[in-house]
Amino acid sequence: MNGPSSKSFPVTWDQFHRDSRALAWRLMDKGPYSAVVCITRGGLVPAAIVARELGIRVIESVSVASYDHKDQGNIRVLKPIADSVLAANGGAEGSVLIIDDLVDTGATARVVRDMLPGAHFATVYAKPKGREMVDTFITEVSQDTWIYFPWDLDVSYVPPISGQAD
Repeated sequence: MNGPSSKSFPVTWDQFHRDSRALAWRLMDKGPYSAVVCITRGGLVPAAIVARELGIRVIESVSVASYDHKDQGNIRVLKPIADSVLAANGGAEGSVLIIDDLVDTGATARVVRDMLPGAHFATVYAKPKGREMVDTFITEVSQDTWIYFPWDLDVSYVPPISGQAD
């Protein structure tokens, strides 16, 4: 998606916490997991919540840049996954769990999935173009919906839909 559309989906901290815990519930019987790899930055918060709920102590990050605040561009791996986590994937202690906030077109997910082909990939939200890249998600939104995450928002006045202010 290129930039915010007329469809917006603002997510509060409370809602995001509930949705991340719901993701943990869905993942509970799909493990065991030896580690969580979060895709930064959006995957940091849900990964912390899921790791806590599932009792996973090894948390790794992979830094992949593809967005600015409104557009998706070229994908760059800024920080790769640690070799110890790559080696642990599919071992005796279980597979690695990849967590992100959202799968949009699937381009970022594809890059990370290629790094950990046997991992279980989970996101809180999914859009149709990227949905096939993830194994588990909580909420699907339309491709033309822009999700406003709580870390991107500030509380401010919103005019009435009619445009007529009191």
